[in-house]
Amino acid sequence: MGSGVLPAYGSGLWVGSCPCVQSLSPALMYRGLTLVLTFVFYASFHLSRKPISIVKSELHTNCSSLEKIPPNDTNSTTWCDWAPFDQANYNELFGALDNAFLVAYAIGMFISGIFGERLPLRYYLSGGMVLSGLFTSLFGLAYFWEIHVLWYYIIIQICNGLVQTTGWPSVVTCVGNWFGKGKRGLIMGIWNSHTSVGNILGSLIAGVWVSSAWGLSFIVPGIIIAIMGIVCFLFLVECECELGLDASSQPHKDPEVTLSADDGSCSRENTIDSSEYPKEPAEQPGAISFLGALRIPGVVEFSLCLLFAKLVSYTFLYWLPLYIVNVAHFSAKEAGDLSTLFDVGGILGGILAGLISDYTDGRATTCCVMLIVAAPMLFLYNHVGQNGIGSSIAMLIVCGALVNGPYALITTAVSADLGTHECLKGNAKALSTVTAIIDGTGSVGAALGPLLAGLISPTGWNNVFYMLITADILACLGLCLISQAKCLAWPAFGWVAAKERPGAVARSAGA
Repeated sequence: MGSGVLPAYGSGLWVGSCPCVQSLSPALMYRGLTLVLTFVFYASFHLSRKPISIVKSELHTNCSSLEKIPPNDTNSTTWCDWAPFDQANYNELFGALDNAFLVAYAIGMFISGIFGERLPLRYYLSGGMVLSGLFTSLFGLAYFWEIHVLWYYIIIQICNGLVQTTGWPSVVTCVGNWFGKGKRGLIMGIWNSHTSVGNILGSLIAGVWVSSAWGLSFIVPGIIIAIMGIVCFLFLVECECELGLDASSQPHKDPEVTLSADDGSCSRENTIDSSEYPKEPAEQPGAISFLGALRIPGVVEFSLCLLFAKLVSYTFLYWLPLYIVNVAHFSAKEAGDLSTLFDVGGILGGILAGLISDYTDGRATTCCVMLIVAAPMLFLYNHVGQNGIGSSIAMLIVCGALVNGPYALITTAVSADLGTHECLKGNAKALSTVTAIIDGTGSVGAALGPLLAGLISPTGWNNVFYMLITADILACLGLCLISQAKCLAWPAFGWVAAKERPGAVARSAGA
């Protein structure tokens, strides 16, 4: 971490040597670079998670509908299925696969934030990406190695779930370090589309090989995320603290790292380097404890809301293609392609939620309204969404926007707001821990959703959607206190900026 010089690793050399950007301020260049890199990095995480939902319908399919001729030495009706998923309880086995990943992810997320506060994020994130690529590829290699042991797939999913927890706290911390609160909702709403972009790319890439050699549906995404891990190691700049940006214009001054009391991000403050007036280095605040992060107002409420919101989102992520195959009777590839529309809606919903929450200064109220509207939309999609291709496309986009909008807002702008809350007094080391707590709690719901879908789906898909609607309502109830305080702060006519930043429950509940 040099003082007055750009870092020796890739990002400083690459950006600074580009003639087309030399006229821009260094801080602006690195801010844009960080936004683009973290977008690509986390998109690759979701790209590597998506193949399992596409491949499910190929691991267990209706063999009688295939044009292939079964082997002469078999009378089995499951001759085309991949053992051990050729059994009658295949839905429960798929649920076990999803749950192995998501439970490991949920448990690991609570620990990941603690490590993220204490380790260099560049090393931490790049190492996690390379390991994620390894375990994703190992799942696909089971096709070529002809592995039919359930425990192999379970262990791979557990390991992959643990190493993927390095991603979210790291990228949110990086973005939170570079961007203030002003338009954080809109910026992070656009940036958070990486989740849906990764899901879309993962679906399309997995769909290329799902019917021919499904192992490649995992190996190719695994290679992609591993390559992105190397790019992360070479080019990511965690924070402005690592750069001597002010020294180039004022070489006689030595930049000293301070923490902004406004948003907790790193900033520079120049002090004259004089031997006559030696200064003791400013003591850096320590990393916040787990219990200390829970005491930040609003963390518990938004965590509980995300638990149920993520339950709904991840049930769609893992089970939507199979639902489309079973109900609308599309092929595995067609179902995978159609399911990407839910993620297209997620992109629009995340941007819309961020824009509205910035304009109204009401994160919780924005989430509540979208969750309330989502409940009847989920009911309509299940009953009329499969009546035609047009209605299916429209309902998938609308449901994706309403379900993923609040989820995107909470995991990005809300987490960043809470991690730089005013009660922290400028301690920037809380952001990763707060992010991990919120997303870790949400990941418990992400684990429960696919598990419950696997258990309930044999009784009928209607019951699965009733479960999703119930979870959606519970997510809304989790934010009632914050939303009520916000609404009471609004006058009868016109929108007035009443401070309802996440964590304002303690201040505004009595308003």
